[in-house]
Amino acid sequence: MNTSPDALIPSTGRQSKKTNGGYLFLPRSLSRGSFLKWLRRTHAWLGLWGAALGLLFGFTGILLNHRDVMKIPIGRMQQTEFQISLPDPWPTSAPAMAAWLGETLGVDTIQAKIKREPPKTIVWNNQNVQQPAVWHITLRNPQHMLNAEYWVGNAFVSVKQGDANLLQTLNNLHKGTGMGVGWVLLVDTLAGALLLLSMTGILLWTRLHGPRLAAAGLGVGSLSLAVFFALSAING
Repeated sequence: MNTSPDALIPSTGRQSKKTNGGYLFLPRSLSRGSFLKWLRRTHAWLGLWGAALGLLFGFTGILLNHRDVMKIPIGRMQQTEFQISLPDPWPTSAPAMAAWLGETLGVDTIQAKIKREPPKTIVWNNQNVQQPAVWHITLRNPQHMLNAEYWVGNAFVSVKQGDANLLQTLNNLHKGTGMGVGWVLLVDTLAGALLLLSMTGILLWTRLHGPRLAAAGLGVGSLSLAVFFALSAING
């Protein structure tokens, strides 16, 4: 007569306690039904919205994180400096100077930032010297940089021009360099989606193999390391 191994174990009338699975951070009343369905859909759609930009910002975030320590020298801006003689007649205003530079260098300077510094008196070799007015014309976009400086009265304008390679262009997109309001607002939506993804992801952290204490320890441990390294850098 064959006897099942289970038949040799006396029944206690109680079921074994389930230790794995379940939504650790959701109360039982919210771990099923419409709320859970809404939570899953919200998490999925937010992830889809930020998926493409998330890849861009994740990749460039690694590059930017290595700017000072453990450098990854692959994002470069090639810069050149030169002087351009002014035409006859000279531009009589900073906007006219910006327009002339745009025609001369073949760039669009409509969005250029113009800063005017008035003439002032400075001390040089214990003598008061009258410093002329100076115009600064700056144009930046993710791929190109233009910075022109003109001291009123000179017959030339000094220009610094830079051209970024592909990876530096991606870094500039990450930082929003030279981008308009539309790009800034779009990235704001990505940042908001990331915040919501983090919160819904914690709530949906499901089917964990371990007790609640292990889950809490993982989160607190990550936060503690972040605070430790941040305080070490500040106090160092």
